[in-house]
Amino acid sequence: MRILISTDIEGVAGVFHAEQTRAGNGEYELARRWMTREANAAVEGAFAGGATEVMVNDSHGSFRNLLPDELDPRARLVLGKPRYLSMAAGVEAGCDAMFMIGFHGKAQSAGILAHTINSFAFARVWLGGVEAGEAMIYGALAGERGVPVVMASGDDVFVEETQPIFPSAHFVQTKSAWGQGSGMTLSPAHSCELIREAAKMSLADTRKWHTFKVDTPVEVRLQTQTTALADLFCQWPTLERVDGVTLQFEAPTVEAAVRMLNCLSAMSFMLR
Repeated sequence: MRILISTDIEGVAGVFHAEQTRAGNGEYELARRWMTREANAAVEGAFAGGATEVMVNDSHGSFRNLLPDELDPRARLVLGKPRYLSMAAGVEAGCDAMFMIGFHGKAQSAGILAHTINSFAFARVWLGGVEAGEAMIYGALAGERGVPVVMASGDDVFVEETQPIFPSAHFVQTKSAWGQGSGMTLSPAHSCELIREAAKMSLADTRKWHTFKVDTPVEVRLQTQTTALADLFCQWPTLERVDGVTLQFEAPTVEAAVRMLNCLSAMSFMLR
């Protein structure tokens, strides 16, 4: 049994402020260690549940946050960018199930540090007419490869919005959101205990697994944070402008949709 663990940082226990998610300060150095420990807890639970191989995908920001020398030596680590499948990189190597560790709510939700892909550029994203967060987007990408999401962790807003998408998955609530940057958290140690157990339990009965899929071709709609960003993105000839801050395009597959969104995200850096 081969498991892919996609790890983000905003949903990790103890993380509440943007400084904790950006390199160059002591707050971040602590948070990336907590992130690595939660990843390790998921690895340990996966092996305890019967996994024979585990890949860990560093899925936050620069995609080089996890501490390789502190990672469980039984796991392999996916680091760096660019990569075509982004937060779901590793599914193309062949795996049976995917975990999402440290994930967060979608943009415009009330979750801690909530955003979708790029907080500077993207205000809201829709796939096939349904507003989507990162969990839905990358869960659909995994589903396109026949890989179900069977375990996930994050704050209460993330759990509430994501459970209907992956109804058979095991969830761990690491903290409760009181706002964008405040709330109540489990201790890192307690969060790891719960993640370890949920990861193990999620592999107990593969008959209950549910693969999430969206219809293709995929109609993608994107609301940008500013009109300047929409101006920039619509330099791409296949994008259709809907209004001052909204554009849309059709993608033949979820993978194509993800790759296009990530290209737009990269383009946005010229306006920062």
